[in-house]
Amino acid sequence: MSKLYEQDYYGWANEQAALLRAGNLRAADIENIAEEIESMGKGEKRELVNRLIVLLQHLLKWQFQPELRGTSWEVTVQAQRIQIAAHMRDNPSLKPQIPDAMKQAYRVACLQAVGETNLPKSVFPPDCPFGFHKALDENFWPGP
Repeated sequence: MSKLYEQDYYGWANEQAALLRAGNLRAADIENIAEEIESMGKGEKRELVNRLIVLLQHLLKWQFQPELRGTSWEVTVQAQRIQIAAHMRDNPSLKPQIPDAMKQAYRVACLQAVGETNLPKSVFPPDCPFGFHKALDENFWPGP
Protein backbone atom coordinates (compact mmCIF):
# COMPACT_ATOMS: atom_id res chain seq x y z
CA MET A 1 0.00 0.00 0.00
CA SER A 2 2.68 2.53 0.98
CA LYS A 3 4.71 1.61 -2.12
CA LEU A 4 1.88 2.92 -4.31
CA TYR A 5 1.70 5.97 -2.01
CA GLU A 6 5.37 6.71 -2.72
CA GLN A 7 5.32 5.93 -6.45
CA ASP A 8 1.92 7.11 -7.67
CA TYR A 9 0.23 9.48 -5.27
CA TYR A 10 -2.69 10.17 -7.59
CA GLY A 11 -3.33 6.45 -8.05
CA TRP A 12 -3.01 5.85 -4.32
CA ALA A 13 -5.45 8.67 -3.50
CA ASN A 14 -8.09 7.36 -5.89
CA GLU A 15 -7.66 3.83 -4.62
CA GLN A 16 -8.01 4.95 -1.00
CA ALA A 17 -11.11 7.00 -1.79
CA ALA A 18 -12.70 3.96 -3.44
CA LEU A 19 -11.81 1.74 -0.47
CA LEU A 20 -13.26 4.24 2.01
CA ARG A 21 -16.45 4.67 0.00
CA ALA A 22 -16.84 0.91 -0.11
CA GLY A 23 -16.36 0.74 3.67
CA ASN A 24 -13.31 -1.45 3.25
CA LEU A 25 -11.25 0.00 6.10
CA ARG A 26 -9.12 -3.12 6.50
CA ALA A 27 -7.66 -2.67 3.03
CA ALA A 28 -7.25 1.10 3.40
CA ASP A 29 -3.85 2.66 4.11
CA ILE A 30 -5.04 4.27 7.34
CA GLU A 31 -1.66 5.64 8.48
CA ASN A 32 -1.00 7.52 5.25
CA ILE A 33 -4.62 8.64 4.98
CA ALA A 34 -4.37 10.14 8.48
CA GLU A 35 -1.09 11.84 7.56
CA GLU A 36 -2.66 13.34 4.43
CA ILE A 37 -5.67 14.63 6.36
CA GLU A 38 -3.36 16.29 8.92
CA SER A 39 -1.39 17.82 6.06
CA MET A 40 -4.59 19.23 4.55
CA GLY A 41 -5.38 20.93 7.86
CA LYS A 42 -1.91 22.45 8.02
CA GLY A 43 -2.40 23.67 4.46
CA GLU A 44 -5.51 25.59 5.51
CA LYS A 45 -3.50 27.42 8.18
CA ARG A 46 -0.71 28.13 5.67
CA GLU A 47 -3.32 29.61 3.32
CA LEU A 48 -4.50 31.91 6.11
CA VAL A 49 -0.93 32.99 6.95
CA ASN A 50 -0.07 33.61 3.29
CA ARG A 51 -3.13 35.79 2.76
CA LEU A 52 -2.43 37.67 5.98
CA ILE A 53 1.14 38.33 4.80
CA VAL A 54 -0.15 40.04 1.67
CA LEU A 55 -2.79 42.00 3.59
CA LEU A 56 -0.46 43.15 6.37
CA GLN A 57 2.31 44.05 3.95
CA HIS A 58 -0.03 46.30 1.99
CA LEU A 59 -1.47 47.85 5.14
CA LEU A 60 2.07 48.67 6.27
CA LYS A 61 2.91 50.21 2.92
CA TRP A 62 -0.36 52.16 3.05
CA GLN A 63 0.51 53.49 6.50
CA PHE A 64 4.19 54.26 6.00
CA GLN A 65 4.23 55.41 2.36
CA PRO A 66 1.08 57.50 2.06
CA GLU A 67 2.50 59.39 -0.92
CA LEU A 68 2.52 56.15 -2.95
CA ARG A 69 -1.02 55.00 -2.17
CA GLY A 70 -2.91 53.94 -5.22
CA THR A 71 -5.68 51.83 -6.62
CA SER A 72 -3.45 48.75 -6.87
CA TRP A 73 -2.73 48.70 -3.13
CA GLU A 74 -6.35 49.44 -2.30
CA VAL A 75 -7.64 46.62 -4.50
CA THR A 76 -5.08 44.19 -3.06
CA VAL A 77 -6.15 45.03 0.50
CA GLN A 78 -9.84 44.70 -0.34
CA ALA A 79 -9.34 41.41 -2.20
CA GLN A 80 -7.33 39.89 0.64
CA ARG A 81 -9.93 40.96 3.18
CA ILE A 82 -12.66 39.26 1.18
CA GLN A 83 -10.62 36.10 0.65
CA ILE A 84 -9.52 35.85 4.29
CA ALA A 85 -13.10 36.32 5.49
CA ALA A 86 -14.28 33.59 3.10
CA HIS A 87 -11.44 31.29 4.20
CA MET A 88 -12.44 31.78 7.84
CA ARG A 89 -16.10 31.06 7.04
CA ASP A 90 -15.01 27.85 5.30
CA ASN A 91 -12.67 26.91 8.17
CA PRO A 92 -14.14 28.27 11.44
CA SER A 93 -11.96 25.96 13.53
CA LEU A 94 -8.97 28.10 12.47
CA LYS A 95 -10.17 30.82 14.86
CA PRO A 96 -7.91 29.69 17.75
CA GLN A 97 -4.97 29.81 15.32
CA ILE A 98 -5.44 33.52 14.52
CA PRO A 99 -2.95 34.91 17.09
CA ASP A 100 -0.17 32.60 15.90
CA ALA A 101 -1.06 33.18 12.24
CA MET A 102 -0.95 36.95 12.76
CA LYS A 103 2.42 36.73 14.48
CA GLN A 104 3.88 34.55 11.71
CA ALA A 105 2.39 36.69 8.97
CA TYR A 106 3.51 39.99 10.46
CA ARG A 107 7.15 38.92 10.67
CA VAL A 108 7.21 38.12 6.95
CA ALA A 109 5.00 41.07 5.95
CA CYS A 110 7.34 43.43 7.76
CA LEU A 111 10.38 42.03 5.94
CA GLN A 112 8.62 42.25 2.60
CA ALA A 113 7.50 45.81 3.32
CA VAL A 114 11.12 46.74 4.07
CA GLY A 115 12.15 45.24 0.74
CA GLU A 116 9.43 47.01 -1.24
CA THR A 117 9.56 50.40 0.45
CA ASN A 118 13.31 50.68 1.02
CA LEU A 119 12.47 52.07 4.44
CA PRO A 120 14.62 50.89 7.36
CA LYS A 121 13.21 47.99 9.35
CA SER A 122 13.20 50.21 12.44
CA VAL A 123 10.38 52.28 10.86
CA PHE A 124 7.97 49.39 11.26
CA PRO A 125 6.63 48.45 14.71
CA PRO A 126 8.12 45.25 16.19
CA ASP A 127 4.61 43.91 16.82
CA CYS A 128 1.69 44.08 14.45
CA PRO A 129 -0.07 47.42 14.92
CA PHE A 130 -3.38 46.05 13.64
CA GLY A 131 -5.48 43.33 15.22
CA PHE A 132 -7.01 40.63 13.05
CA HIS A 133 -10.50 42.10 13.09
CA LYS A 134 -9.26 45.63 12.45
CA ALA A 135 -7.09 44.43 9.53
CA LEU A 136 -10.17 42.77 8.01
CA ASP A 137 -12.45 45.77 8.60
CA GLU A 138 -13.34 47.21 5.18
CA ASN A 139 -13.48 50.69 6.67
CA PHE A 140 -10.01 50.53 8.25
CA TRP A 141 -7.19 52.25 6.42
CA PRO A 142 -4.11 52.97 8.58
CA GLY A 143 -2.02 56.03 8.34
CA PRO A 144 -1.45 59.58 9.25
